[in-house]
Amino acid sequence: MPEPSQNLRMKLADLIGRIYPETDRDLLVNNVIEAFWPEGSHPRRRARTPSNRLWSPHDAMVITYGNSIQDGQHKPLDLLHDFLHHYLRGTVSSVHILPFFPFTSDDGFAVTDYRAVNSNLGDWADINRIAGDFTVMSDLVLNHVSSQSAWFNAYRQGQPPYDRFFFEASPEDDLSPVVRPRTSPLLREVETVNGVRHVWCTFSHDQVDLDFRNPEVLLEFLRIMRLHVDNGIRIVRLDAVAFLWKEAGTPSIHMPQTHAIVQLMRVLCDFAVEPIILLTETNVPNVENLSYFGNRNEAHAVYNFSLPPLILHALMSGTAQYLHRWQATMPPAQLGCAYLNFTASHDGIGMRPVEGLLPEEEIGQIIGAVRSFGGEVSMRTLNGGGEAPYELNITWFDAMKGTFAGEDAHQLERFLCSQTIVMALEGIPAFYIHSMLGTPNDHAGVEKTGVKRAINRHRWDYPTLLARLEDPDSTQAQVLRHMRRRIEIRRQQPAFHPNATQFTLHLDHRLFGLWRQSLDRDQSIFALHNVSCEEVFVPPISINLIGGEDWVDLLSGETISPTGPEIPFAPYQCRWITNRG
Repeated sequence: MPEPSQNLRMKLADLIGRIYPETDRDLLVNNVIEAFWPEGSHPRRRARTPSNRLWSPHDAMVITYGNSIQDGQHKPLDLLHDFLHHYLRGTVSSVHILPFFPFTSDDGFAVTDYRAVNSNLGDWADINRIAGDFTVMSDLVLNHVSSQSAWFNAYRQGQPPYDRFFFEASPEDDLSPVVRPRTSPLLREVETVNGVRHVWCTFSHDQVDLDFRNPEVLLEFLRIMRLHVDNGIRIVRLDAVAFLWKEAGTPSIHMPQTHAIVQLMRVLCDFAVEPIILLTETNVPNVENLSYFGNRNEAHAVYNFSLPPLILHALMSGTAQYLHRWQATMPPAQLGCAYLNFTASHDGIGMRPVEGLLPEEEIGQIIGAVRSFGGEVSMRTLNGGGEAPYELNITWFDAMKGTFAGEDAHQLERFLCSQTIVMALEGIPAFYIHSMLGTPNDHAGVEKTGVKRAINRHRWDYPTLLARLEDPDSTQAQVLRHMRRRIEIRRQQPAFHPNATQFTLHLDHRLFGLWRQSLDRDQSIFALHNVSCEEVFVPPISINLIGGEDWVDLLSGETISPTGPEIPFAPYQCRWITNRG
């Protein structure tokens, strides 16, 4: 292996000094390099510099479980590959396959073996085949591990190195400041060969938190990252990374050491021969979420977590005022960084990201509407006692059944408006497979599992799904047809580059409007979205259409004149008006 550059060593030494100040820096630098670049691999001589070349307007992601599609006969990963190949190739560029490892709970996020593919799904060869056609994102579930994993069993038996792999605390510690995403007790009492211990469990008692104060834990995850990269993974999602570093008596979220660990992983990605994108998953208030960009030295991309509940509110209330107010104050992503925009994922619609953005009475109305459309609400424990809404559990398509006034006949149009906003915003759009398919609430799944999130985790029987997609009048065929068309139009527009200029337009409160301009300033797109059930008219002068140019609505094909009559918008209609159609 070529000798790693001095620049790489210096960057790692600085970060290791911040994370592990009492450790031999030179020794740990060597260990980090050997963990991420074992024999047969090597780093670049120079770090990849921040740029906007890691993504393009062609990029769009689909989010799915490895077994979101099954038939009881074939490997689910083979069926997923078949579906992606026949229905989404040329539409989406990347796929997030949610944890595909052996697990015991939380639909994959209580991992028992980080190095194996769940045999119920397939094997690494199946992941490699998908990675041959799409950019694949995998989960690095690095905050916790299954209580039934070999690691935790070895810990209980006092076997090194796992005897120091898990975070212990005492019931006597001051744990009141700890920020919790759940209502379950934080500590779990366990019997070990060394006596009773209390282990830290941020999410559930089957998900035991790892202790990153031990450098061996970090090194183990760097080896796992390398395994993923060697198997074709090019986007690494740092699951629940905000909770990584804990200290009794502190909030134990967003700790300085956590940010330093993300920075260390970013350094490794920047020096990797393979183009690796690091994505942080931090379902927290907006300012906290944005902190994971660092100074262009942490995540390449962050989830735009405030977006789903704000879009949901806009379409339920018929006013974009809160969505507009938030978007107008959002900073553009720094060079080398991008937002990942979405409305739905495998989890519920997080409500923490709108703390301070939506008034309590508006949040209450959303909760009331979600419940009336068949949804559920999950809670979290507050510091000092009490509970607050953590997330809304409902499929996005069923969340679009109506407004605060109740259900109506605009579900499909309302849904498409919500997804078209995601496509138009600065950043990379991502779509949950159940949004692409207009999947309804899975109440049977909730009843079977007792887990509220199961409402949004339906497993499609593949023959049934194929029959629906062959019927042009089915909900699944209609939703997928419209979604594919709009994503494919988006792919061709330079002004929709994830880092292209964006300006929020000040229009009628029923319209959410953006001006996007390509990096070469050649193309402008005025992306306008009617979030109401009312017809709205917009004077061309109010969006500054330049005279002397031909303007066309990419979605309808209509010609728009800068000096013509007011532009009409039917309920939930969207228009992408461009000078380069």
